[in-house]
Amino acid sequence: MPPPTQPAATPQRLAVTGMTCAGCVKAVTHVLARVPGAANVQVTLETGRAEVTGKASPDALLSAVRKAGYGAELLAS
Repeated sequence: MPPPTQPAATPQRLAVTGMTCAGCVKAVTHVLARVPGAANVQVTLETGRAEVTGKASPDALLSAVRKAGYGAELLAS
């Protein structure tokens, strides 16, 4: 019998300011991925958005991005 599946966590979406290049995207992706509970991270330069799935704390995500030198705001789902 397969193990029960857990319901997928609702993605958390952030507006990230200050990204200007692919290196910025890589840096933001890296810091978000290191937040405990972050399962999948996607960052897009063109839209200035990040999406994180998993059980990471929204405050921890915002703090990680800000400590890396970028602006961050949580977007409504």
